[in-house]
Amino acid sequence: MIVLVLLHAVVAVAVLTATRARPVVGAVLGCLVLAATAITVIVLGIGPTTARSESWEWVPDLGLRLAFRLDGFAVAMALVVSVIGVLVLAYSIAYFDQDATYVRFVGLFVAFAGAMTGLVMAADLFTMFVFWELTSVCSFLLIGLNDRSAAARSAALRALLVTGAGGLCLLGGVVLLQVASGTTDFATLASSPPEGAMVTTAACLALVGAFTKSAQFPFHFWLPGAMAAPTPVSAYLHSATMVKAGIVLMARLAPAFGELDVWRWAVVVCGGTTMLLGGARAMRQTDAKLLLAHSTVSQLGFLTLLVGLGVPGATYAGVAHLVAHAVFKAGLFLGVGVVDHATGTRDIRRLSGLAREMPVVAICTGLSAASMAGLIPLFGFATKEKALVALLDADVGAAGVVALVAVVVGAVLSAAYSVRLVRGLFGTKAVAADGGDHAHVHHGSGVLLVGPVASFAAVSLVAGVGAGVVGRWLVGPATSLDAAASSSLYLWPGFNTALAISLSVVVVGAVVGWRVPASVAPTMTKVSGERIFQRLFDGLLDGSKRLTVITQSGSLVAYLGVVMAVVTAVLVAGIAKDPGAGIDELRWADSWVQAAIAMIAIVFAGAVIVARDRFVSALLIGGVGFSCAVLFALYGAPDLALTQILVETLTIVVFLLVLRQMPRRFSPDPVWAPRAVRLAISVGVGGAVAAFAVMVSAARRAPSVGGTYAELSLPEAGGSNIVNVILVDFRGVDTLGEITVLAIAALGVTNLVRMARRARSRALDAAVPASPIAPIAPVEGSDA
Repeated sequence: MIVLVLLHAVVAVAVLTATRARPVVGAVLGCLVLAATAITVIVLGIGPTTARSESWEWVPDLGLRLAFRLDGFAVAMALVVSVIGVLVLAYSIAYFDQDATYVRFVGLFVAFAGAMTGLVMAADLFTMFVFWELTSVCSFLLIGLNDRSAAARSAALRALLVTGAGGLCLLGGVVLLQVASGTTDFATLASSPPEGAMVTTAACLALVGAFTKSAQFPFHFWLPGAMAAPTPVSAYLHSATMVKAGIVLMARLAPAFGELDVWRWAVVVCGGTTMLLGGARAMRQTDAKLLLAHSTVSQLGFLTLLVGLGVPGATYAGVAHLVAHAVFKAGLFLGVGVVDHATGTRDIRRLSGLAREMPVVAICTGLSAASMAGLIPLFGFATKEKALVALLDADVGAAGVVALVAVVVGAVLSAAYSVRLVRGLFGTKAVAADGGDHAHVHHGSGVLLVGPVASFAAVSLVAGVGAGVVGRWLVGPATSLDAAASSSLYLWPGFNTALAISLSVVVVGAVVGWRVPASVAPTMTKVSGERIFQRLFDGLLDGSKRLTVITQSGSLVAYLGVVMAVVTAVLVAGIAKDPGAGIDELRWADSWVQAAIAMIAIVFAGAVIVARDRFVSALLIGGVGFSCAVLFALYGAPDLALTQILVETLTIVVFLLVLRQMPRRFSPDPVWAPRAVRLAISVGVGGAVAAFAVMVSAARRAPSVGGTYAELSLPEAGGSNIVNVILVDFRGVDTLGEITVLAIAALGVTNLVRMARRARSRALDAAVPASPIAPIAPVEGSDA
């Protein structure tokens, strides 16, 4: 399993970096990787009674590892990801121009498939979170594939911000769950669900993450905007990957947390609202692709109700419809892509008579739409029937009733927008609804375009006719989530309440879909998720700009003053807890010489305050440093004193190089920062740091590490000079970092000096007046 995920990453990197290879080669290689994944999953996952597990220790000291489990549900989802990926990638060969954009698409597509494969095979929440974030990044890059389109960039950013915020919530849930229960393993959580306020909070945070990923109300607004992506991206994102990640998470956690009232009602309210809202908005779209996007929102609400309710029968129905939706939605998106590719438009108001011009595409798209509407004998009919039966039998009180009503009304809308889609794409209209000319087919569609559409339609039909066989295969995926979720599918369930509801839903939905004309266009509402998001986003940017203007004034004095004041406040707060700590043990000086040198350093520091000349101030600061070097020598550390002298000398030299380019004397004190204020901050910082150092030294509860260094200096490092050994061996990396910082600072200072020198030279050249004497022209015939 780990090898499969890594293989996707290797191929993705190879495709993105291979500049000389033909783009189609990368697509074929990607298809082979996805096909190999499907075959491997079938060989490893189908048949064994126990799930195969693998893990890789990432940070063993922290207990972080990537764990994978290939159980029944992981097998089903991995097959959905890989098989649909093969067909979509094959479709893209004919859909895209063979250019650099297509190469980028193939590389990102394979990476996206690998991230989703890792997500569905994750055995715990931590592993899922890692791949969860990878899918967000990949989807951001794929949605914004056309980076010259402002709409694509905006949609990609919106998707990333919404799902990224949900990812942070999921991370919080992972941490809380690990702290409260000691594990995030899905199987362990399902077998022995933890309890407590912290666990409930963790479950809610995870649910928010799932809602953002699967576009559930109130986070549903980002998904329709993602239609700015090319059709193959939309087909894969809506059918098998991105939006299904949240459904997978809810399916994994529902057996553990489905009994929580807050979980169940959140699922019912948000899922039901999403199903109805998406269906209603799909009925007002004239762009076929946007209609499908809103239908995806509606179907995701349906899936949320089923897998999140925590009822065994609904879990089985949710797994079945998850597969059915992936199949028919991929076929629908690719079918719309074929129409767009052939006619140059997706506007159902301008399309007419395509059933005669594109009969194969019309039949295949019609079959996929019939599966979405829930018509017999398609796969969608069997899964919808099972969902109605499960909700009718669910004993979950009022939440079950609300869920059933939402599903019935949502199913009516599903049938209605399915009819609207097929009629709008392939029906005959006397006059174009938008007042323009009808769009016509400009060219034929090859096998690579039509083949995947036909394949998905055939799977929907065959799976519907063989619903019993497919239902038995789906028992494994369902029971791997909930051991009690064993059930079956039927093409003809017999006359019962669910069938009566289903027939009524189809009839009412067909009438509604037929009665609503194609000319009905979307209306702009004053309140919408997208508008609220955009207002908040724009307000955040505007507020950050205003805050930047206030806090980033360009004054070095202001920056240093704020930093030093905050440091002083923090240190004083710590000192105030135990103000007398360390004072009794403090030795002010060991001899009158040390006291004299300390007084000299204080005199130098005080002189800096009254000095008006920059050069003199630099020398006085150097005097403070040299005084410290003398103190080090008096304490028996000549090597440290020598180091201090060298550093101080270099610092003074750097000061002088810089001061050459600056005015000789300091500027007058600004009105807002008089000398008294700056002096108070400086004294406060010095006093607070000194007092804090005394407290820290007195607060030691364990032996100093210096003793260990002294013991190990000669036998381990082979040196008797402890300070040198510390700098070079024990803390060599720190020393290397300090050298690097100094080197970078030296380069920066050198560039600043050169820039200042060039600026001064240009200023001098500009200040030299032009000569008022005109040049004398040479006399004709003389030497010029």
